[in-house]
Amino acid sequence: MKSNLFQLSATEAIQYIHDGDLTVSEWVHSCLEQIHRLEPVLKAWAYFDPESALRQAAVIDAAIRQAEPVGKLAGAPVGVKDIFNTCDMPTQMGSPLWAGFTPGNDARVVFSLRRADAVIPGKTVTAEFAVHAPGPTTNPHNPDYMAGTSSTGSAVAVASYMVPLALGTQTAGSTIRPASYCGVYGFKPSFGLIPRTGMLKTTDSLDTVGFFARTLDDLGLLLEVMRVHGRDYPICESALSDRSRQHKPRGKPWRIGLVRGPKWNCAEPYARQALCAFADELGRFEDTVVEEVVLPKGFDRAHAIHATIYDRTLAYYFKEECKQRTLISEVMYEIIGRGERISLEDYKAALDQQFQLSSELDHLFCGGYDAFVNLSTGGEAPKGRLAVDRPDNCLVWTLCGVPAINLPVFQGPNHLPFGAQIVARRFDDYRLLQFAHYLRQHGLTPDCTNPRPDAVLEKFAVKPGRVQEGILAS
Repeated sequence: MKSNLFQLSATEAIQYIHDGDLTVSEWVHSCLEQIHRLEPVLKAWAYFDPESALRQAAVIDAAIRQAEPVGKLAGAPVGVKDIFNTCDMPTQMGSPLWAGFTPGNDARVVFSLRRADAVIPGKTVTAEFAVHAPGPTTNPHNPDYMAGTSSTGSAVAVASYMVPLALGTQTAGSTIRPASYCGVYGFKPSFGLIPRTGMLKTTDSLDTVGFFARTLDDLGLLLEVMRVHGRDYPICESALSDRSRQHKPRGKPWRIGLVRGPKWNCAEPYARQALCAFADELGRFEDTVVEEVVLPKGFDRAHAIHATIYDRTLAYYFKEECKQRTLISEVMYEIIGRGERISLEDYKAALDQQFQLSSELDHLFCGGYDAFVNLSTGGEAPKGRLAVDRPDNCLVWTLCGVPAINLPVFQGPNHLPFGAQIVARRFDDYRLLQFAHYLRQHGLTPDCTNPRPDAVLEKFAVKPGRVQEGILAS
């Protein structure tokens, strides 16, 4: 077990640590070696401090030796997207304007990680201000293809076994999309479930903290650590403590809606075929009913509504940088230019429309559906680090604030991964995880994700597990 410790999931390694079969320092050291091997090509880290990581590990090991209680993460290495404040590391937000900036405090989610005794080896690469101008990160399956949008560093760090867990965010598709392209589990929890204090703000009604893992057990572990708890959060606590909402009633089948979505025609034919085959396979189980669901007509405008909110809010938050011409990328100027032409009345109308769509979606789920299944992306990653993504459904679910999970189950014609996305009613996050575990138990999603053997990983002597060819990887 002492070799290739970086391949352990967080849940597995934490159990070994509690059993006395593994030290935190051994685990962290193995992950650091993996980072050293792969970082020259994958470029997942904006800031990396191995000495600090080993010091953090030593402190936790000392506590364990002295029989002191340790947190739920018990030394798990976690990558932190470089838009969250960290008191001891720079927070540069993907912009050279903020190079070397250290805020002097921790974001609430970073505080939660430290309280749970996570080890933070550094900050992962984000797009400029978590918008559209990408960083240098490459896809771990093939460096000639893009790795996703603004949370790419975190997705790549997990997919390549640098760390078992990593934080991201999603304002449109920046958690689900890189998880799809990199072949890992990605979880965008319900809007409002994870605190946003101490992080870069881009869009008030859309920004959502998410995370990446290689196993569903690890997703559940991190959700429990990161989410709000207690009576100070009455709406969240009421929903999450309601067993009828968080668990499918015994004796009733899973009722699942197959959603094509407003941008179905933008997806590649092979991706549409893969999703339909996935739904057909799911529908063969005795305890599952799959029905096609057509979203209400108003969802045809979801992308336009999102663009109005997104552009207008970015224009507000970055108006001084734009005025002084201190921003770097042209794409930011283009977005801000569009946003400045949006009136306050149109912005308020878009917020009203966002609320209306959210209410309509909630009404659909209350009609008896446990979850919807749809595509995470319109296919595998496009070629080129600066490629433009196909339109997909990710921002629809972000707009409505519902939880979403990428399932790494498909393979495209270039042998690159892409995912199916499952979503549930807002605040039914544990019910969605339960459904994901049901899919795993029936072989429709993997126990643990594995990178495919390709030139990049083989160059660094990584030995990934075999992945089955075909539509479904199991």
